[in-house]
Amino acid sequence: MTKADAQETGTPLARLAVPAGIMAAVVGAFGYVATVDPNEPGHYPVCPLFQITGVYCPGCGGLRSAHAFAHGDVLAALQDNAAAVVAYVGFAVVWTVWVVRTVRGRPARVVLGTAHLWAIGAFLLVFTVVRNLPVGGWLRP
Repeated sequence: MTKADAQETGTPLARLAVPAGIMAAVVGAFGYVATVDPNEPGHYPVCPLFQITGVYCPGCGGLRSAHAFAHGDVLAALQDNAAAVVAYVGFAVVWTVWVVRTVRGRPARVVLGTAHLWAIGAFLLVFTVVRNLPVGGWLRP
């Protein structure tokens, strides 16, 4: 019996241990960022790329976005880092599909092909370039 077979034959509660653990870690991280405000200086390190070059990377504003998202302010979260909000929603969808498939005893496999990875990379590259242009000022944190 392989590990995948053992996981598929366990009780639904036992099969949910890993997705529940991942969600507990995510909730803990969001809880910390919700409590320790990244808008106040000194709590988190400054982005080294922005500090050295003045260029916003795709992650700049991500902590402020997570803070606003955790407080239910989706518009502020989008303004701080729209790509991060897309990632939050994407994680929620993938995690939900994972849980549903796990409860049903099916393997939860997310397979990203080469085209998917190139598309994600292209999206992040375009997002980074646009947010650093004068026309993309609304995408800056």
